[in-house]
Amino acid sequence: MNKLKVNIVFGITVLLLACATKLPEIVADVVTEKTPHDTDDPAIWINNNNPEASIVFGTDKDEVNGGVYAFDLDGKIIKEKSITNISYPNNVDVGYNFALTDSTSTDIMVFSEREKNQIRLFSVPDMKPLDNGGFKVFTDETDLEMKRPMGVSFYKNPETGGISVFVSRKFGPTQGYLYQYELVSDSLGVHTNLLRKLGVFSGNKEIEAIAVDDETGVVYYADEGHCIRKYHADPSKGDKEIYCFGGEYFRDDIEGMAIARYQDKAFLIVSNQQQHTFNVFDVDTNAFIKEINLGTLETDGCDVTTIALGVKFPNGLFVSMNDEKDFFFHDLSKLKLLE
Repeated sequence: MNKLKVNIVFGITVLLLACATKLPEIVADVVTEKTPHDTDDPAIWINNNNPEASIVFGTDKDEVNGGVYAFDLDGKIIKEKSITNISYPNNVDVGYNFALTDSTSTDIMVFSEREKNQIRLFSVPDMKPLDNGGFKVFTDETDLEMKRPMGVSFYKNPETGGISVFVSRKFGPTQGYLYQYELVSDSLGVHTNLLRKLGVFSGNKEIEAIAVDDETGVVYYADEGHCIRKYHADPSKGDKEIYCFGGEYFRDDIEGMAIARYQDKAFLIVSNQQQHTFNVFDVDTNAFIKEINLGTLETDGCDVTTIALGVKFPNGLFVSMNDEKDFFFHDLSKLKLLE
């Protein structure tokens, strides 16, 4: 066989192997309208009074006119609920029933504003700022590069009801990479108190994605080039790492994470970014369960709820960022987590 034929046969063989190993795509129910710049991370706000009116918030990165866009469950942008003119918003999360006074509370949204070295806090769904322009983070750092926030995730202590937020950053040290800030509301308004610094960093790549399981009191974060790390979310439980797992299942970057919790079972769903797939782990055992293909490209962030959101998403909703300036919505049953 001559050289040309050998090359052709080899090329066909590689192509067939690639096709044979490609996971079947689970087609999205909804693809959102596109944002102007660069999507990154979503968060689902559940409207408990009217689940069909729930909102998906998604960040759109730009140093001058970035934004956090609000989408309805049809994937249409809700302009009056969207926040623009933000300097590079990275990650976003939502929380519920934050006490403003002894008698009033509100749902809240937090997102990082990287180029201003701060996090922002807004009420939901009226979208009013609660932060007087922003809360500065990593203020004790002398290296400016270590002040730039990326990941954010709320933790609500089930015993006290207090809400805190974990914040990761673009660059950081090998110890104390994450900071945890308590949210406090008093006569002077809402402000933050630094609770602690925690988290080991391997030194590979960076740490962005964070997910908190309020049910078990565990915070997970992605040491992108190494493993998924888990710690106690409650500072009173200590700062010792619980486990480091899963790195061998990722092609390169370990990215966005979301926790799907059912009555007696829970799953950690993590973006296998360069593979364009997601890895699913058992929350109780940390064991790898399966890999799924949702059709997204280079997913940064994702979010999930197991709560029924009306007729369109009666089994819950999984939202994932797609590297084409949009987000994909899947009815959660399509991921077949319980099978």
